[in-house]
Order: sequence, then structure tokens, then C-alpha cells
Amino acid sequence: MDSLSRLGETFLDWKQIAEVLPSMFAVGLPNTLVLAITSGLIGAFVGLILALMGISRNPVARWAARVYTDVFRGLPAVLTILVIGLGFGPIFREVTGSNSPYPMGIAALSLMAAAYTGEIFRSGIQSVDKGQLEASRALGFGYGPSMRLVVVPQGIRRVLPALMNQFIALIKDSSLVFTLGLLATERELFQIGQDAAARSGNLSPYVAAAIFYLAMTIPLTHLVNYIDTRLRTGRPEKREPDEAAAVVGKGAQA
Repeated sequence: MDSLSRLGETFLDWKQIAEVLPSMFAVGLPNTLVLAITSGLIGAFVGLILALMGISRNPVARWAARVYTDVFRGLPAVLTILVIGLGFGPIFREVTGSNSPYPMGIAALSLMAAAYTGEIFRSGIQSVDKGQLEASRALGFGYGPSMRLVVVPQGIRRVLPALMNQFIALIKDSSLVFTLGLLATERELFQIGQDAAARSGNLSPYVAAAIFYLAMTIPLTHLVNYIDTRLRTGRPEKREPDEAAAVVGKGAQA
């Protein structure tokens, strides 16, 4: 019982959790969402360009896309964030005069996201039946318009669940930006929990941060499953009206 009570005091000190919740709501949660959403949008845009380069007829474009993808998918996320944040941070400060490492964190997350989303887009585009491209070409469309208007939209639709999974991964990877030394107003959920745990010597603030991450990722996971099922099965068929029901607009027969 003593061991259980010590574990409860270490991880479930409700006083410590209550003290850290306001800053997590006001500072940590918005910053985490900004990091994930901004880097997700930039990564999706760059990733789509990489996907188109990867299936391009130009061998130089294909080679460049492959090298980029292999490098950023092969490096650990924390190493990428540190190299970009600490390596390019001084240059960024000289150019902009800002001491905030926040943009460098977003840049690192975006570059990593682009490598993964690029492969997702590429696989989706290449999964579209070749006949779709041939049919659009037969209707008079050029290669570029055929890809842009017919093939690429179908490919993106097919990989929506995988894109959502990548966004969930970005939410979790945003916790690694703390390694760049964020300002007090830029701290995300993990950094706030870590600072509170260091001050109190209690691990309950980490539990509070975990609850926030789960509150974001679990609904998104179920949304991914719903989208995946919907794409595979389509819309449910409407039930036919009861055959015994009266026909609308017709009176009783004499």
C-alpha cells in the first residue's frame, strides 16, 4: 500500500496538476497547435512538390526528390531540430533581429513532414489507374492539366487517412522543439510540464501534459479510422421505402 500511495503522489498529485493546467491551456496548447498546424501545412505543400518531382520525367528532379526524402526520413527528429535550430539560428537572428527559436522549430518540423508527406502523396498518385491519365489525354488534355485536374486529386483523396496519421505524428514531434530553448511565451505542452516538474520535484505535470496530447490524438485517430472506412465502403445506401406504405399522390382505388 505504501508503494501504491507513493506512486499516486508521484504521478497523480492533483494539486500539482491543477496548478499547471491554466498555463497549459493559455500557452502550451495554442503553441502546440500552431507548431503542428503550421508545419503540417508547409510540409504538405512542399511534400506535394516532392511527390511531383519524384514521378517527373526529369531524372534530375527525381534524383533530388529521392535524396531529400532519404536524408530527412533517415535522420532522428531531435537531431534534425537541433541541427537546423542551432546551426541556422544565428543566421536567422542576424537577418531578422529576432531571438526567438520558434521559426527554426517550425522550419525543422516542416522539412521533416515534407519528406514523409511527399512519399504519401507519391504513393497515392501512383496508385491511380493509368487509364485515368490515358482517358484524359484522349479527351484533349495535356500531360500537365491531366495530372493536375484528374490524377493528383484522386491520389490525394486516397491518402487522406495517411495524411491525418502524419499530422498526429507532428503533434507529438512538436514536443521536441523544447531542445531549442523556447521563450516563456513560446513554451509548448511538454516544456510547461517539464518546467513545472523540475520546480516541484513531482511528475504529475508530465501526466497533465500527457492528458492534453491524448485529448488531441485519440479523437484524430478515430477520425482517421472513420475516413478510411468511408473511403473503402462509400456512403451507406439509402433504405428503400416500405413497400406496404401508401403511394404518395394516389388516392384509394374505387
